[in-house]
Amino acid sequence: MEKPQNYLSRLRRHPLLWNLALIAAIILAMAVAAHILMQLGTRHGARRTVPDFSGVPLDQAQRIARKHDLQLHINDSLFVPAYEGGIVLDQLPEGGVEVKPGRTVYITINSFRQKMVPVPYVAGRSLRQAKNMLEIAGLEIAELIYRPDMATNYVLEEYCEGKPVTPTTRMEAEMGSGVTLYVGVEDGYGTTIVPRLVGLPLAQAKGRLWELGLNVGRVDFDEGVNLLNQKDTRVYIQTPGAERSAALGSKVDLRLTLDEKKLARYRAEAEKQAAVAAEERRAEEQQLADSLARAALEEAPAEPAAERPAQKDNDGFFD
Repeated sequence: MEKPQNYLSRLRRHPLLWNLALIAAIILAMAVAAHILMQLGTRHGARRTVPDFSGVPLDQAQRIARKHDLQLHINDSLFVPAYEGGIVLDQLPEGGVEVKPGRTVYITINSFRQKMVPVPYVAGRSLRQAKNMLEIAGLEIAELIYRPDMATNYVLEEYCEGKPVTPTTRMEAEMGSGVTLYVGVEDGYGTTIVPRLVGLPLAQAKGRLWELGLNVGRVDFDEGVNLLNQKDTRVYIQTPGAERSAALGSKVDLRLTLDEKKLARYRAEAEKQAAVAAEERRAEEQQLADSLARAALEEAPAEPAAERPAQKDNDGFFD
């Protein structure tokens, strides 16, 4: 059998074959090296189970992450009064998921205090404009109180934490807190129509009520809803129901759920009830319009009777 040294020496005598062999060897070596590096870089085959960090203080969560060869990254922070500051509220990926070593887990922690935001001055604005300005600032409406005034649905006064807000006020409030608005309403314009809220998240349902001059009443959640998953709930019951007339400033109670099947069932029923209520309301409005028209006709002054022409005295006509 020919020795490798003799084979190589013979191969060197042919430069073309020698160069081709070198190129093939280099390519093979690079492929092997790349494969090894990829194995090392991705730790092929190695897996880690993501721990459940929910409710764990941040410093403890970081120690647990290092122990499992994972990285933590604070993606967001919220203020939930029921939890201590620095507690992990949420994470992605969730606990129990299999990931590669070195994977970054994004967490949401509880702030140590609520963020303070400036309170905008909204008096003199329409109710819709005022609502939008407050929401942009991170605030909401605590209560709408209506007063007789020709400027219907315009904000007359604004109060925050019991103190009046003026153009020169430099006031701050906790993000998410409410502002009380006194709104004008002209005589004869004191009613509105309850909107359809079933299927909406809480924040959107509140906004629809405020836009139409209604207040948010009692808010209840189904069993299993907590401070972390409230944002995923949807309204499935509202009282009073949609398409009914209500006085400006009235309250609408809401109940929310995470159950999609329950939501679909209640939504179908709510649509039926809303259609019936809308038809009844239109019938009542038509009946009222007819009654007013009849009353107007009855109160109209009677036209004076036409004077009869004077009868000619023909007594002497045939004389």
